[in-house]
Amino acid sequence: MLQADDPPPVTVLRENSPSPFVLASDHAGRAIPGRLGDLGVGIADLGRHIAWDIGIAGTGLRLSEALEAPLVAQSYSRLVIDCNRRPGHPSSIPQASDGTAIPANRDMPALQRGAREAEIFAPYHACLAGLLERRLMLGLPTVLVALHSFTPQLGRPDRPAPGGTAPRPWHVGLLHNHDPRFALILRDLLRDEGDLVVGDNEPYQLSDEDDYTVPVHGERRGLPQVEIEIRQDLIGDAAGEAAWAARFARLLPLAWARYRQDNP
Repeated sequence: MLQADDPPPVTVLRENSPSPFVLASDHAGRAIPGRLGDLGVGIADLGRHIAWDIGIAGTGLRLSEALEAPLVAQSYSRLVIDCNRRPGHPSSIPQASDGTAIPANRDMPALQRGAREAEIFAPYHACLAGLLERRLMLGLPTVLVALHSFTPQLGRPDRPAPGGTAPRPWHVGLLHNHDPRFALILRDLLRDEGDLVVGDNEPYQLSDEDDYTVPVHGERRGLPQVEIEIRQDLIGDAAGEAAWAARFARLLPLAWARYRQDNP
């Protein structure tokens, strides 16, 4: 499916860094393979949160630089295939998202679905898995940090969300699943900042069924892990990206120090 002029499915920075943090960005990009055109989606919708995690690409780049940490970032739109969903999940290749139909994803032949999984989903996760396994072999302490952003409100003026959706009050959310220890330390540090509304498993809940990166790459390896969700209007420009990257560059090492103290 991918052609020579399509971007590679994954970008890796600082893969040999000994930093304890490994950053993963499942929805950093919004590229669409040339063979798929625009998926039948208008340009305005391709700029919305349904296509990518707005602001998280720049935030991740800045945070990787500040922490000198490895970053594994996915290049393609979640409308092509969502790299934080297991293959076969109902929203892995969505037919609609937040009121917008995705015509090219309807009645898709199995061969095309398989091509998206093999050429986009699989290389991204193989890259992340390989990086984590090499670190384990070297005995490097590792915290998996999944970077995401969330829309301030579902729906849009001309197409409200079904049933209506209130504005989301959280500035940032910390998501966790079976092992919440690192996430809860980071949550408390964020709350101690005094200027934030911090969600605990808000605006989403992390689960084995509906998530992939943290359960598969973090929890199955017994690694401390957290999924960070930043509200998109707060990282919608370079200044916001820089401010949030700086905040997490300051707080993540503090959380790691407390985690190691509590879990020798």
